[in-house]
Amino acid sequence: MHRLRRSVEEAPIIDKDGYSYLVHPLSNCVPTLDPELLREVVVRIIRRAELENVDKIVTPEAMGIHLSTAVSLMTDIPLVVIRKRSYGLEGEVSLSKSTGYSESEMYINDVDAGDRILLLDDLLSTGGTMRAIVQALGDIGADIVDIVVAIRKVGGEDALAGIDHPVQTLIDIEVGDGKVEIVSESGSG
Repeated sequence: MHRLRRSVEEAPIIDKDGYSYLVHPLSNCVPTLDPELLREVVVRIIRRAELENVDKIVTPEAMGIHLSTAVSLMTDIPLVVIRKRSYGLEGEVSLSKSTGYSESEMYINDVDAGDRILLLDDLLSTGGTMRAIVQALGDIGADIVDIVVAIRKVGGEDALAGIDHPVQTLIDIEVGDGKVEIVSESGSG
């Protein structure tokens, strides 16, 4: 995972109203997302994720889309994107999310009771989006088989508080004083 490690160490940190925001290729496609980095992360996700008996990959818009699309292409598991706009389709479920820098509504379509879900995302920071999604999927009656996040910011509040499912991460980082420190990495398995 040398590309991922190097990319987080080199990532700029900007201040968003007192929130230290990591600007990273996986989360922002800024700087440019190198295909080798994307491939390294996707292969690692596929190796770590519980894929057996998964019906659908679910990811929030927008920054989990490229990771989840690549995983879907490599595994032939259909992809559902939780959108930031309502389409008003039958069965659409609304959720409210709150992050370190914004609050908004998101909308789930095409997830039904009994669907076995792999929940994927690029970055877990405050956990606000993930908590809201896990709650909404539970309310629908979907079965979350696994949750995998490429990068998790640690320190400060516990981003996993209130999430009653194990969350696998590829790399855990701490952001402070305008720099990134790698706290832990997943094994090579």
